[in-house]
Amino acid sequence: MAGNSQRRNRRTSNKKGATVGSGGQRRRGLEGKGPTPPASMRKGHKKNRLANAQAKQAARRPAPRRGGPKGPNELVVGRNSVVEALREGVPAKTLYVQQYLDNDERVREALQLATDKGLNLMEAPRPELDRMTNGLNHQGLVLSVPPYDYAHPEDLTAAAFADGEDPLIVALDGITDPRNLGAVVRSVSAFGGHGVVVPERRAAGMTASAWKTSAGTAARTPVARATNMTRMLEAYQKEGLMVVGLAADGDVELHELDALEGPVVIVVGSEGKGLSRLVGETCDFRVRIPMPGGAESLNAGVAAGVVLYEAARRRA
Repeated sequence: MAGNSQRRNRRTSNKKGATVGSGGQRRRGLEGKGPTPPASMRKGHKKNRLANAQAKQAARRPAPRRGGPKGPNELVVGRNSVVEALREGVPAKTLYVQQYLDNDERVREALQLATDKGLNLMEAPRPELDRMTNGLNHQGLVLSVPPYDYAHPEDLTAAAFADGEDPLIVALDGITDPRNLGAVVRSVSAFGGHGVVVPERRAAGMTASAWKTSAGTAARTPVARATNMTRMLEAYQKEGLMVVGLAADGDVELHELDALEGPVVIVVGSEGKGLSRLVGETCDFRVRIPMPGGAESLNAGVAAGVVLYEAARRRA
């Protein structure tokens, strides 16, 4: 019994002895570390430094307006207007077609273009289309175009500097005709500019009409909105851009302006009133386009095209 008691009271241990080997540490050390990360993620690499600088710059400024507050969809109505908009690549989403619509060549082309572009096709009774268009003569076709996705003014300079280029930007002061805006966008694209800035209020925006006039170049040339044009120009000056305003009574002729060779924003005023007072006072130069033919002024689209050509010629 005593022996059994001693055996019951004997302390036992489950502790194992030392394990021979590395515990898997050497094997883990020999394992691969996965694919090489891209240059922008490798510490010390030039692209990594650039990515970090861009991230810091984005954190310092307000969020871009792209994807920001949106207005209501724009409606393009009428067979000719709808077909022209689809031909020019206006970024539409939905084509509404009246039920039991008589088929003609324009209707067939609109349906074909919409199908090719992957647009939604919606059939609707005539009273519904009348309600959507407030009684306009839609002729059975209504194209729904979502609001334009505007950039922030600082996005234009940031993109240019990131590409190692001097910014070339056009700002429109008081231009109310969307066709003039579309023409300027087309010229900026043709001569290697980096974008267009328009005021947020009392100015033309990127409507379907502006998009059509741009002949599709609005898809690759950003348009930004400025809450306050004068403050925006001052911000560009702090970034090193020269502000050049076009004025019939300017002090410098276009061919004398060396500033076009560097970072510059060209300001174009309205055809009737020209530059507003505060914007004119903010400009570093007020430049005139010599016109031997005697014309008093050029419309905004033509004037911007002339100056952009001269800038592109000097930069070539």
